[in-house]
Amino acid sequence: MISAGDFRNGVTFEMDGNVYQIIEFQHVKPGKGAAFVRAKIRDVIGGSVTERTFNPNDKYPTAFIERKDMEYSYEDGGLYYFMDPETYDMIPINGSDLPDSFKFVKENMTCKVLSYKGSVFGVEPPNFVSLQVTKTDPGFKGNTATNTLKPATVETGAEVRVPLFIEEGEMINIDTRTGEYMSRGE
Repeated sequence: MISAGDFRNGVTFEMDGNVYQIIEFQHVKPGKGAAFVRAKIRDVIGGSVTERTFNPNDKYPTAFIERKDMEYSYEDGGLYYFMDPETYDMIPINGSDLPDSFKFVKENMTCKVLSYKGSVFGVEPPNFVSLQVTKTDPGFKGNTATNTLKPATVETGAEVRVPLFIEEGEMINIDTRTGEYMSRGE
């Protein structure tokens, strides 16, 4: 059990049959009246974010979210299959449960599969990936203008904005959280 007075960023707890994670919290002590905790919470399974106030003495059961490293294997008919590297079990995950950032994941990449009480509800791709540019406009000698970007398609089919000097066939590093080009890859 965790009391609202002990809330910290990232803590997960159960409330009203749902699992919530603290995004932000603030202990408020007004001049008159009792202290309270104002928190921005995210429904871990549904994804919605709400703001709510709590009495610091309220207690909630702690929810343990399992984050397991699994290897993305393949997609078949809207189901994405992940392999447990320890047991070699294949787990199918519906495409609707995958985040937008999954478009940067290619086969055999390791992702974190999130589950609560054995029920899988999401996938966290790696924060940074190195992908090959498969299609982009050619760069011209002298195209070194700073902060000028052009569209490029990478090997997973996702589109990113890259600097003018990037050519087809080059490896680039991408931040999957923002979908932005970071640097040239190896």
